Amino acid sequence: MTASMQARRSVESPVAQRIREMILEGELAPGARVAESAIAERLGVSRTPVRNALPALAAEGLLEPVGRRGYAVRAFSVEDSFRGTELRCVLEGYAARELATHGVSAETLEELRDCLAEGDRIFAKGYIVTREGEADYARMNRRFHDLIVDAAGNGLLRDLIQRVYAVPFVDPGVVAFNAISPEEIFPILLSGHHQHHAVVDAIEAHQPDVAEAIMRGHSDPARRSLALDRSDHPEEASAKSA
Repeated sequence: MTASMQARRSVESPVAQRIREMILEGELAPGARVAESAIAERLGVSRTPVRNALPALAAEGLLEPVGRRGYAVRAFSVEDSFRGTELRCVLEGYAARELATHGVSAETLEELRDCLAEGDRIFAKGYIVTREGEADYARMNRRFHDLIVDAAGNGLLRDLIQRVYAVPFVDPGVVAFNAISPEEIFPILLSGHHQHHAVVDAIEAHQPDVAEAIMRGHSDPARRSLALDRSDHPEEASAKSA
């Protein structure tokens, strides 16, 4: 297994998912040290999956290195994630526009359609509440967005998006659904998946304005799924681990 594959597996692990939720809910406060042993005991797991998850979560921007080998919860504001998500979707909107304007290969289109079919299967159950369901959704969502960006063939665009991903909870492969109830989360995520379908349809139909507009609007379900839109004035939100 390559280093990149190992890092992705660590990010997608149930332990990493649970730590994200603890940060999102404030169980791990900004600045708090994250000790392997304490987290492992709290989650009822061995230290190994915790040890693997911490550097991956640091790469996401949720943790920051402290001391020689330790980590602490990074302090940031709700607006950081709120605005970061908007910027991500603006950049991805540009990518979708490029694909609709210049076309995509049959192979890329087939991969996009396969990703949509995977999403259809996930949502056909009518709920996403289990750890396994969350992981399946996260992989599908990240795959879809990576396909759009990679197909644009623009190295600068990819670099800019990767920089935005460093803002906590902006990466489309990052999920933490405990912020809102299962009854609320499902229709939010489903609306985002419908947007995925519409984006691919617009790309295939060579409708750049439509593809870009839908992808830009994709920030709404992304923010709502993490409850980032629950402050009436996000610009005034106090610093927290979003």
